[in-house]
Amino acid sequence: MFNSIRSESSYKFLFNGKWIESKGRKTLPVRNPSNGSILGSIQSMTIEEANEAILSASASQKSWAALPMHQRAAILHKAADILAASQELLAELLVKEVAKPKGQALDEVLRTVILIHETAEEGLRIRGSVEYGDAVPGGRNDKFALVERQPYGVVLAISPFNFPINLAASKIAPALVAGNSVVFKPSSQGAICGLHLAEAFNQAGVPAGVLNVVTGSGSDIGDYLTSHPGVGLINFTGSTAVGLKLKARAIPLFLEMGGKDAAIVLDDADIELAAKEISAGAFQYSGQRCTGIKRVLPMPSIADELIHKIVAEVEKLKVGLPEDDCGITPIIGDPEPVQQMIDEALRSGAKLLIGNKRQKNLIWPTVLDNVTPDMKIAWVEPFAPVLPIIRVKDENEAIELSNRSEYGLEASVFTRNINKAFAIARRLDVGVVQINGKSARGPDNFAFTGFKASGIGSQGIRYAIESMTRLKTTVINLKA
Repeated sequence: MFNSIRSESSYKFLFNGKWIESKGRKTLPVRNPSNGSILGSIQSMTIEEANEAILSASASQKSWAALPMHQRAAILHKAADILAASQELLAELLVKEVAKPKGQALDEVLRTVILIHETAEEGLRIRGSVEYGDAVPGGRNDKFALVERQPYGVVLAISPFNFPINLAASKIAPALVAGNSVVFKPSSQGAICGLHLAEAFNQAGVPAGVLNVVTGSGSDIGDYLTSHPGVGLINFTGSTAVGLKLKARAIPLFLEMGGKDAAIVLDDADIELAAKEISAGAFQYSGQRCTGIKRVLPMPSIADELIHKIVAEVEKLKVGLPEDDCGITPIIGDPEPVQQMIDEALRSGAKLLIGNKRQKNLIWPTVLDNVTPDMKIAWVEPFAPVLPIIRVKDENEAIELSNRSEYGLEASVFTRNINKAFAIARRLDVGVVQINGKSARGPDNFAFTGFKASGIGSQGIRYAIESMTRLKTTVINLKA
């Protein structure tokens, strides 16, 4: 089903409905992070080819937007069906390319299938409005306005390595159903998964040029793509450093960046539940989630019991290869900065409760107690299985420490007092607050928003479609 995307030596890129190789004849190897073997090579496209991809998407966009909405939705449904039929193959690719445990890999594919189906359905429900001129004092009853949602044009979709199918689809599907064309730039690690996703849309009947794929190093073509005048909107998920560079662009942006999510555990919390949720939130996919729990802020009276139970949960985690469906697998990024943060914290007085063991890029789940606000690990996102515990004197200090972060993605509050939970939630400067649950993205119909250095715009199916459209007002002046 996916034979066309690969030649004998490398994967191709999608341009105008066809899979082709770069004229520059340069490729980038994609390695299995578990054993270093080469899975294949992707095209290192030239700037000229990137330009052609954007121009092609621009030329095809108006006819795509003119296609009836129900026809665009039908194509999305078909793409989802193709993914569902290929779920075992795609899950295996996730295991090999991004070291995702097999169970989590299957979950990602099936979640993406649902996401695309629901995006197609939600697209049919997106509406404009009618506004009346006499609805405000001094207004006139001989005026009314039609307010429509129209596409931006070309959406540049830049996806990360950690959810290379789901997070790519969460950009591509809403953009397409809204009538935009898409130039898709996957992360180099994760690009093979992204190319298979693109072929599912291609096979489903997305017209030539409406979805083009650009592969290669971000350092070579990234700045060119993000500053191209033919791009109408940039939808980016990735590091905060790159996202903040994009904020300087004079172009509509949709950014999902880093996080340093805190779990605040109050005196009356269900400690058993809190420990299980915190462990799952901190160590799922080896901590390589922007929504992972990355700090625990417990009240004094329950801190020791909570920490004991967290460590007990961590001891149950299986460490090893994704092929064996281990919960902790090799990380994608450089492990040295992570190790340096752990070492710095231990030198400064933090207490190691479990972990601090490493084999190359496989890091054992690590829990550090007595972390203080003057330690780097209290503020920096490690993107690895490391959990610092910062003991606080009361809930006000917990809120203050949570809000002091440059990030504002999510926070969790554990308490049996729902009134207190809501009161604290209102004071937290984050886009999402979880009550008695781990921080997470989804369900995909929920709004998912980052504050401060964590993002711009809202994910979530309906919210994403709305964010990828702009309002246009047509005023009708009635004449007798």
